Amino acid sequence: MEYGKIEEVNFYSQALDEDMQLLIHLPHQYSPLYKYSVLIASDGKDYFQYGRIGRVADELVNDGEIDNMIVVGIPYKSVSERRRMYHPEGDRHEAYIRFLAHELVPYIDENYPTYQVGAGRGLIGDSLAATISLLTALKYPNCFGKVILHSPYVDDSVMEKVEALQDTSSFSIYHVIGEGETEVKTTEDGIRDFLTPNRQLNELIKRKGFSYFYEEFKGDHTWKYWQQDIRRAIKQSFQYD
Repeated sequence: MEYGKIEEVNFYSQALDEDMQLLIHLPHQYSPLYKYSVLIASDGKDYFQYGRIGRVADELVNDGEIDNMIVVGIPYKSVSERRRMYHPEGDRHEAYIRFLAHELVPYIDENYPTYQVGAGRGLIGDSLAATISLLTALKYPNCFGKVILHSPYVDDSVMEKVEALQDTSSFSIYHVIGEGETEVKTTEDGIRDFLTPNRQLNELIKRKGFSYFYEEFKGDHTWKYWQQDIRRAIKQSFQYD
């Protein structure tokens, strides 16, 4: 089969007051005559490079497993900037959420033939990028209909925001965490146990009544394991009803 292509776009964000690089993957037979679902990946370069997300999406579309899909990757500029934008206590995380909902979504909808409804949009991320994906959906639950979480960082503020959401029918959650993620080296938070807070998040999400998939994989906090999960994650989240 033939694979799609990635367009690189420089996009000025007023919310962040800087140019943001976008990696926009269009499938091989992309045409403005068709409608497309949109999957937005924070840690975008990693999802394309390590996760091979564009190829996976192409194969799923080619096999008739999911609807036509555009994948939008947002790379981070540095590890410190990543933390400022993705961490719940980061000084730029609210601005990044505004950028996603108020700037990126309208830009994609204006320039590509999308469904322009929450059910046709998803957010995906790993670690802190998973955290910001979940926080964005919690703040704008009607804008994003699907959230895919690979080993999110979870703290009390994340739990509080999940607890506070009233309408849990707005979006579905796909959530995986590794059994070996008990001593994860983080850049500024030292060595942390990711598994226990994720299990607590799992219990909370189930209690709240979200449409939800959860699984613990045999592995640790690395792309070696997240990459193996991407096909199932996208298929389950975007498969035909």
